Amino acid sequence: MKGYKFRLLFIFFGLSSFILEAQNTKATENWETSPGIIGTIVLVCIVIFIAVIIFLAKINAFIDKMKRKNIEKKRIEFSDELTDLDGDEIDSILENRKRALKYKLKGDELGGKNKVVDKKGLVKRVRKDPSNSFFDQKKKTPLSIETPKELKEIVTYYLVAATFWLLFGTFIGEYLGLKFVWPELDSISWLSFGRLRPVHTNTVFWGWSSLAMIGLGYFVIARTSNNLIHSYKKAKIAWVLINLTVILGNIALMAGINNGGGEYREYIWPIMLLFAIGLIITFYNFYKTVATRKISEIYISNWFILAALIWTIVLSIIGYLPFYQDGLGETVIQGYYMHQGVGMWFMTFTLGLVYYYLPATLNKPIYSYSLGVLAFWTQMLFYTMIGTHHFVFSPLPWWLQTIAIVFSVGMFIPVIAGSTNFLMTMRGSWNHISKSYVLPFFLVGVIFYFVGSSQGSFQAFRFTNYVWHFTDFNVAHSHMTMYGIIAFLLWACIYTILPKLNGKEPPQLLVGAHFWLAFIGLFAYMISMMVGGTLKGMSWMDGEPFIESVIMMQPYWVWRAVGGSLMFLSHVVFAYNLYYMIKKEPQKKSKKVEKIKGESVNV
Repeated sequence: MKGYKFRLLFIFFGLSSFILEAQNTKATENWETSPGIIGTIVLVCIVIFIAVIIFLAKINAFIDKMKRKNIEKKRIEFSDELTDLDGDEIDSILENRKRALKYKLKGDELGGKNKVVDKKGLVKRVRKDPSNSFFDQKKKTPLSIETPKELKEIVTYYLVAATFWLLFGTFIGEYLGLKFVWPELDSISWLSFGRLRPVHTNTVFWGWSSLAMIGLGYFVIARTSNNLIHSYKKAKIAWVLINLTVILGNIALMAGINNGGGEYREYIWPIMLLFAIGLIITFYNFYKTVATRKISEIYISNWFILAALIWTIVLSIIGYLPFYQDGLGETVIQGYYMHQGVGMWFMTFTLGLVYYYLPATLNKPIYSYSLGVLAFWTQMLFYTMIGTHHFVFSPLPWWLQTIAIVFSVGMFIPVIAGSTNFLMTMRGSWNHISKSYVLPFFLVGVIFYFVGSSQGSFQAFRFTNYVWHFTDFNVAHSHMTMYGIIAFLLWACIYTILPKLNGKEPPQLLVGAHFWLAFIGLFAYMISMMVGGTLKGMSWMDGEPFIESVIMMQPYWVWRAVGGSLMFLSHVVFAYNLYYMIKKEPQKKSKKVEKIKGESVNV
């Protein structure tokens, strides 16, 4: 078996080398036949296909609901007709009903040597797979009784703060999107694009995504360890430090105080130090909880979560060490920091959450523990070396660029392993897509995990870099991953756990509005930036003046603003849903019972 695995890896990397070598011989006039271009088109078609499937499932559920209403309406009409019947007619109907109720099964209708015949229409569904449960999705569970009050408070604090930063950060993003359509929108220095853009990215990175992940992670760590959180006080301290980082960092950015051109590390080091300390406290809290667990096994979720914290602590230190901040060394570190931040912090941590919340939602175990372990170790191996693919054709050594591209291709292994694991876990539950408000978020997040990550590997090829680098296509790719994967999976986890903690389900109509506004908005944003970015890259390749590509992008920037507006509106709906799930109902005052005066009588 081991030899078989080694042969597969050898063939895989041999094919990767062939693809990479083939890129150098591609002529620019045949750009549409490039493997990266074709692969990206196929991946976008997958997203469209999944969207159609979900839409048709929801439409079908709506039609079924209307049919049930009509049947109920006819039943009521029939009851009204009964009142108009005379006694003999009613007696006849009741006698027939009485005979039907007295009918009993003999026991051999669906067994023995007799031919299977269901004359009475008693069988509703037949399954040949005995391992598949009939009820895939859990109903309301008494988790609120089992969960300590302090843990519920910590989860709620983190999620509320995260939602606030989601609204604030995406409001800034919405404002920036409108600036592409109306450049004259303002002339104030601290509202300029150069200052607000890092406010948007850092807020949704360190405010929304990080706080939401950690808050959801506290429940997973406690639950999978069958243990109490080591220190709730430390959890609150870390919460304060991370929120303080975002507040002070944004004020500094808008005042023009930043760390230079390092993307996602624009916060100056004294401010980012607060975030690093918050991560160290969180890691210590998580580690002590797992170390003192009440069960022998360490669940796969904890592997991903603890690894993400370790990597990000190391990443924060390396990204800000002063002797890496000059010349080409700074460029290498920037690629490492930028890609590790997305892959080893957000992606790794969120995958750890999915390994718990997805099986918990479906009331079934994860499909394969082995696939989870394979995805974990290959993620650790390949993701650490791919940052330089952002600097293809730069003055960095050619061999370093080639290694980044090869390891980017290697990322297909953890992506396919993880996606397969999640989709196989969902197998047998597809009929619940039409009824559940959680599964569509999980499905879209998992599909984007495969599509966005695979597209990133295709984009690492030299020719696709040549077409797309420095264009708006990169904006589409970043939203495909950070929004399509991270945000959708976090929303799925939140909608999974909060109703069970607080016993309050959000309105299905509003959750549906959240899903479709976010999905349609992301799709409009993504496709417009992909098409516009490709045309911009081709314009540069043809040697046209730069201003021509700017003029050409105008209609695509309009669609960017439309998509961004829908996304922001979905966040407002989500914020209300969160409020609905966590708000406490006012307790009704019980009336005082007056004592009855009188003599006691023995009976």
